[in-house]
Amino acid sequence: MSGNVTSLFRGTAAHSPSMAALTRESGEAGAGPVDFCIPCNPYFPTPAMFEEMAGRLRDIITYYPSGADTITAELCGLLELPPQCVAMGNGSTELITWIDHLLVRDSLAVPVPTFGRWTDQPMETGKRVDMFPLQESAGFALDLARYAEFVRARGTRTVVICNPNNPDGGYLHKQALVQFMDAMADRDLVVIDESFLEFADAEAEPSVVREAMLRPNVVVLRSLGKNFGLHGIRFGYLVANPALAGRVRAMLPKWNLNSFAEHVVFMLRDHGPEYAQSLHQVRRDRLEMAGRLSALPGLTVYPSQGNFLFVRLPVGAEGTVVRDRMLTEHRILVRECGNKIGSSSRFLRLVVRPQVDVHRLVSGLEQVLYGSRRGAAVPGPATGTGYSSGTAAVDRLVSETNGAGMRALAAQPAGPPGLAAAPAAGAGMPLPAAVPVAPAAATVGPMPMPMPAPQQVPRPAPVPQPAPYPGPVPVPHPAPAPRPTPDPVPRPAPAPYPAPAPAPAATAPYPVPAGPTPPGVPARGGLTAAQVRGTDGLESVPAGGRPASRGWPDPAGMGRTG
Repeated sequence: MSGNVTSLFRGTAAHSPSMAALTRESGEAGAGPVDFCIPCNPYFPTPAMFEEMAGRLRDIITYYPSGADTITAELCGLLELPPQCVAMGNGSTELITWIDHLLVRDSLAVPVPTFGRWTDQPMETGKRVDMFPLQESAGFALDLARYAEFVRARGTRTVVICNPNNPDGGYLHKQALVQFMDAMADRDLVVIDESFLEFADAEAEPSVVREAMLRPNVVVLRSLGKNFGLHGIRFGYLVANPALAGRVRAMLPKWNLNSFAEHVVFMLRDHGPEYAQSLHQVRRDRLEMAGRLSALPGLTVYPSQGNFLFVRLPVGAEGTVVRDRMLTEHRILVRECGNKIGSSSRFLRLVVRPQVDVHRLVSGLEQVLYGSRRGAAVPGPATGTGYSSGTAAVDRLVSETNGAGMRALAAQPAGPPGLAAAPAAGAGMPLPAAVPVAPAAATVGPMPMPMPAPQQVPRPAPVPQPAPYPGPVPVPHPAPAPRPTPDPVPRPAPAPYPAPAPAPAATAPYPVPAGPTPPGVPARGGLTAAQVRGTDGLESVPAGGRPASRGWPDPAGMGRTG
């Protein structure tokens, strides 16, 4: 198998080979490799649910499923969503394809690195794809204010944001996303891809599905295979206002959903508590796994709100070599990210798995990166030797940060990027007029917030170690700043900030079209997000969210009861 591993990965373009392809190539009977590549929930369905499906396998694969409308109606009843605002697809990639064909007119903007179909699909149909590079020096965090400037400068008509982003797990708070959606009210379409949002724990209700239903140009995409641990079934859904959702739904085949999808959707109503517990366990495993990985010399672990971790390999280690040796020597499948636009072969995406599997992963990485058998992938931990990017400034940055991770986490000012300071009490909220695109130096500074100290992970050995993972609550974002003048040593440190406390709503800092919608002013053809949440626009949603139905929380906070 070892001679064909690299060719298998090269043949899959921006994705990894399927588990079926790897199993066929190995020619070995039994279970495949330990999978740290495919990002799905390892705790759901439960063993009892799998037994039930196995017992009904003959009927499931023999007979036609019900029509998509029947399956969609059951899902909407579970999630308390109006069926006219939902379209279900044979996987989220089918819905991305229809969004591109039906709703993307001529151009699409997307931050990179991200999920490959958001760059590949529009290019395949001749659209212009404007890629906004996420900076490694900023921890790959998305600055919404600069992204908005980029969209307006390019004249892009469709805007995409993945929250959390794949592969880095970067997260944007709901308040900032709602402001961005309203600032983009003059665009043809805004897509918020929430495929991994069920695994986030930064907010009680992080989803913008309810806000999307009331806006004329917003679509929210959600996955079922990832959070239900069933990639092979291929099902997902989108939420939008009835007009947008109806355009997509009208193009889908009547039987685009298979019998397995139908069976699982109708099982879910009786398994809400087990699902919520599975998400809770994944979040705990994420914290534990990040701590274990961050103890490896020279390995940088980026904070994540997804069910995966984005890591930078030590200086001298090349991702494809590490990937191939982990598979052939340790039967562990990892995702090397060199074929993702905006990333490189120095990065891996590692799916969160139970602790017993993480122990095997860490042991394998130690042997491949630092062991003596067949030679270590890293010539010397934290020495900076054996690696050159071809750019002196980048080499200095790598040498400066290797083995230390994001060492200046506590040195940056707090506050989410792109949020203006809140107005004084009683000052009201003026309606801003359209303004021309301004240089980055003119962007409004962050909202002052108290800065909690990052949680520390104990160091297991007295050797140079990367900075400990700060934990799931502080979410890193770069502090907005003027565009820097050339600096021989850039500072690679995003600043985390705590989950937002109840605070006055902020005005949008982006250049906006005439008639944007601050809190208290209806969006074009709809209501404000505050009205949707039942507040006056000056307070946050209660931490408990809305009441769950038979163990299932509503779609804006699905699974948050764990």
